[in-house]
Amino acid sequence: MTVHLAVYDTVADWEYGHAVAHLPGGVRTVGLTGSTVTTKGGVRIEPDMTLDGLRPVDSRMLILPGADSWITGALADFVYTAREFLHAGVPVAAICGAVYGLADEGLLNERAHTSAAREFLQAANGYQGGALYRDADAVTDRDLITAGPTEPVAFAREIFTRLGTYEPPVVDAFYRLHQHSDPEAYAVFAAAGA
Repeated sequence: MTVHLAVYDTVADWEYGHAVAHLPGGVRTVGLTGSTVTTKGGVRIEPDMTLDGLRPVDSRMLILPGADSWITGALADFVYTAREFLHAGVPVAAICGAVYGLADEGLLNERAHTSAAREFLQAANGYQGGALYRDADAVTDRDLITAGPTEPVAFAREIFTRLGTYEPPVVDAFYRLHQHSDPEAYAVFAAAGA
């Protein structure tokens, strides 16, 4: 099984890069349709598959990056798929605007989570999870990972941890290397073949 990365117009390139660059076997991209999407940075991506063909049983995780269209509701089909994944016990990792999309559908009302800011989520119609908001770089609660837009390294750290991609000392070295430019962490991370 593979990890699936949702792609759509204006997807935030920087939010998923650290994670997908270090996942063994890579990822398969999933679009609403098979049409080419253009990222926030202008990169054109042709999805490997369409969302209607994605089933939780065929995936290890669904990664939902941010995009301008999350707050408009245009990506609601990805939220419905995220609900199916969570119900099936398959992890979902959401960052930035995707966290807002999950909040809007009430998926954060019973799980600890974080985002860009508490106030950002309070604008979401279906959000009633304010008591579970955590002021943290990234949060994992059972099968849901959330992070704010400035935390792609912490987001990747949580993804690696939840998937068991690397042993804890290697995940720690990854984080220290990429978040804090710790030169001593490089040898540990490199030795793991990452």
